[in-house]
Amino acid sequence: MTQLQIGPHAVQPPVVLAPMAGITNAPFRTLCREFSGGKGLFVSEMITTRALVERNEKTMQLIHFDETEKPRSIQLYGVDPDTVGKAVRMIAEEDLADHIDLNFGCPVPKVTRKGGGSALPYKRHLLRSILREAVANAGDLPVTMKMRKGIDDDHITYLDAGRIAVEEGVTAIALHGRTAAQHYGGTADWEAIARLKEAVPEIPVLGNGDIWSAEDALRMVRETGCDGVVVGRGCLGRPWLFGDLVAAFEGTGTYAEPTFKEVAAVMLRHATLLGEWLGDEARGVIDFRKHVAWYTKGFAIGSEARKKLAIASSLDELDALMSELDLDQPWPAGADGPRGRTSGRNRVVLPDGWLDDPYDRTGVTADAELDTSGG
Repeated sequence: MTQLQIGPHAVQPPVVLAPMAGITNAPFRTLCREFSGGKGLFVSEMITTRALVERNEKTMQLIHFDETEKPRSIQLYGVDPDTVGKAVRMIAEEDLADHIDLNFGCPVPKVTRKGGGSALPYKRHLLRSILREAVANAGDLPVTMKMRKGIDDDHITYLDAGRIAVEEGVTAIALHGRTAAQHYGGTADWEAIARLKEAVPEIPVLGNGDIWSAEDALRMVRETGCDGVVVGRGCLGRPWLFGDLVAAFEGTGTYAEPTFKEVAAVMLRHATLLGEWLGDEARGVIDFRKHVAWYTKGFAIGSEARKKLAIASSLDELDALMSELDLDQPWPAGADGPRGRTSGRNRVVLPDGWLDDPYDRTGVTADAELDTSGG
């Protein structure tokens, strides 16, 4: 397989960590990079453009990259072309990143009800304006975008959005094979990824959705012809998946099947890295709590033990609790299934009149870009 080219950046193997709010911070990216041997592309959490332009303190922390992260990749969320342009220019002029990805895929109601995320590509002219401003202000930085199939089965947008992206100079497109209405339920439509690849042969197309193992990634590439894969929920509690992906695409080695003792060591390191990043051990352990169920899925540890792990408040407590468990357990069969959000079909919350005219640029207000609106 030829290497994935994102502007000047060669990504080999063609594997990208999907931005996930509250997950893909610097500590988690560090873990994933370590397991991959530094191979692949690891994108930051979604950053709201207005908060970046206003230099919100929390946002400025989120865009911090470790000196070993190359290329540095930021995903931006924005609905106002001017604000997106200012944010992109700020990143380029201040050398804050090496690659910019634009989010048009978030299905969270607090985002779509303001016309953002996966709702926005329905407004074709607005989408074009945002992409044009981003590319025009990026200088030498490559601009990519991530999107869904559309709002729902009656409002499919990805093929139109793909052509607009090519015309406006976007470097690559990632498609999650679900609509906003599906959220994370059902099965991802890989055929849509294949259709997008046929529709925009000029630039790389990456596939996203239902990649739970390295074999899933290889199968997606074979079945769709996509140029690479974007992995989201499949790596929750499984940062070593990126090592598996390297082995799969390079055809070397075997896949990781860590014992519970090895998993426990990764858990402790993850919590430690979070504490160092936040500057407070307790805050790091508290932030780690949401990862416990993902890491321990499939292992026989009992509900009470899981509950205690999920309320630990220090590294010593976390370590002590894990030492009481049966750490000699081998990797459990069938532990690589779905994790994270799995909600099914839902009504998409949209601004009033949003679907009346796909070419009308009105309807998006300033509060769509509050610093808490990124999903």
